[in-house]
Amino acid sequence: MAHHFHIPVLGLGYSIDTPLKVARYGISSVVSIVDDELAERMRAFYSKADAFIPIAKQTVNSRAERIKAYLNLLHQLVNAQFEQLQALPFMPGNDLCKYFDLLPENSQLKQGYDLMLDFEEGESKTIFQNILRKAMQKGAIDVNIMAKVDKKNYLENAYTGDENTDAMAALRGFAESDLHSSVVLSAGMNPYLYSYLAHFDAFYPNEVGLLQKKITLKVSDFRSAFIQAKFLAKKGLWVSEFRIESGLNCGGHAFATEGYLMGPILEEFKQKRVTMLQELHALYLIGLQQKGLIRTAIPPQKLSVQGGIGTSAENAFLLNYYQVDSTGWGSPFLLVPEVTNVDEETLNNLVKAKETDYYLSNSSPLGVLFNNFTYSSINQQRVQRMAKGKPGSPCTKKYLCTNTEFTAQPICTASRQYQLKKIHQLKALKLPKVQLEQQLEAVTEKVCLCEGLCASVYLKNELLRPKESAAVAICPGPNLAYFSKIYSLEEMVKHIYGKLDLLEKIKRPNLFIKELNLNIDYLQKEIENHVQNFNTQKQKKLSNFKAQLQQGIAYYQTLFGNMSHQALAFKAKCLHELLDLEQRLNNTVI
Repeated sequence: MAHHFHIPVLGLGYSIDTPLKVARYGISSVVSIVDDELAERMRAFYSKADAFIPIAKQTVNSRAERIKAYLNLLHQLVNAQFEQLQALPFMPGNDLCKYFDLLPENSQLKQGYDLMLDFEEGESKTIFQNILRKAMQKGAIDVNIMAKVDKKNYLENAYTGDENTDAMAALRGFAESDLHSSVVLSAGMNPYLYSYLAHFDAFYPNEVGLLQKKITLKVSDFRSAFIQAKFLAKKGLWVSEFRIESGLNCGGHAFATEGYLMGPILEEFKQKRVTMLQELHALYLIGLQQKGLIRTAIPPQKLSVQGGIGTSAENAFLLNYYQVDSTGWGSPFLLVPEVTNVDEETLNNLVKAKETDYYLSNSSPLGVLFNNFTYSSINQQRVQRMAKGKPGSPCTKKYLCTNTEFTAQPICTASRQYQLKKIHQLKALKLPKVQLEQQLEAVTEKVCLCEGLCASVYLKNELLRPKESAAVAICPGPNLAYFSKIYSLEEMVKHIYGKLDLLEKIKRPNLFIKELNLNIDYLQKEIENHVQNFNTQKQKKLSNFKAQLQQGIAYYQTLFGNMSHQALAFKAKCLHELLDLEQRLNNTVI
């Protein structure tokens, strides 16, 4: 692995082609494969005109085939880019030297490069340069599947079968592609999808124990990670990486984790990692034997963390103290135009944004909290449609259709069809005015993420079709509030590794403090939301949430207190902020 960080998935369209921008420099990134229509249009965009053969939507296996074709194209283009880069001479300022300049200072490859620069011109230097070229690595083209976003599909009103649901077909497209990379499974466990992994030889080790396709689980706590990994190990499937993400201090959908905080979660992984590895390996060997495969070596198992990381000091601390293999930097790369697809208007709004412009919303049709941005144009569109008496969105892609309240086949709660029916139902109940307004707002707050999370890439690349919505949805994490300029890839990577400080003189809380604050905000809002219908079960759940936060504060007080390498001013600041947050939490009455 060339770098100690990766770029996580960023919505549907924001990182759909990020590998083409960073993989040749050894930087790994994650592509969403939720939207096969987006994949098909991006394949057309990047293909040579005479080489593009469309894959029609009206076939049973079209989703898998479209995703497979796009991933294969990414694979081919990145390989070509990398080969061209390797063939360049070592000349200051070109892409080959840029590859080495971006590497962290503690990289052996970077140190070898720096050593080579001091060589006199001649045969020895040429030999050394060729050794460096052979040691170079491409960044991985990983893919993301939200495991529970698994809509059933119909063709001419006939169900196309369990293997053609959205998640299953997407997995098949990846499994049958040419990529040698990982599928990042997120948003909870889907036993049917997990079992489907066992249908593909690519997820099993070859004769020398190598995996063509790897499994990464995005998780929020140790217990759920272990349960999911054991489920897979019993089938002879190995989890190659656990990717820990902060529940609330992240971009995209946010999952409050019952008060579990990133620090204590990482500590549990650190303490139990070896024991877990041994138990999983024992189950894995049995699972392989049942498949007729005899392997003895323990495959590598990595640990990474993402969500709210903002400084090189935080990055280094996570790598060193918790012994993680990689960190994820997502939202800050939304301000790096050469890496992600953010249209000009949205980019300028992000640059000018304040901390209060980033907020948790209920705008996702999945019914899960969603990180939102005040000045996204989809919010303006939503208000305009309501003013015209046309709430909701036309539902064309149907990826998030989960509701059967009014229909036999699921529809989306952001659709005009659902919202009009629900509004009619609520008005018929003759509710008190305040209560009716609250419930109407809850209905109409939902927006079309299928279109909104793709609009930016279409706008930036001039791919927007006539009559297609230009309303942009974007879901940065709250950490983006502290970055307020447009940056280059080189600037952001230097910031991550401490060669440059993009947040100099910016007042910003430590990532652990920020996450704790977000969780207390969430707890207090939950109490307010349920004040009218508080019951014993809800009270117990929120009390447990509060108790878990109190344990987290105690952990951080010890952690910060023992940081001998940190400046006294930093320790004092963090401990003082913890004291204030502890008081605020103790004053929260449930």
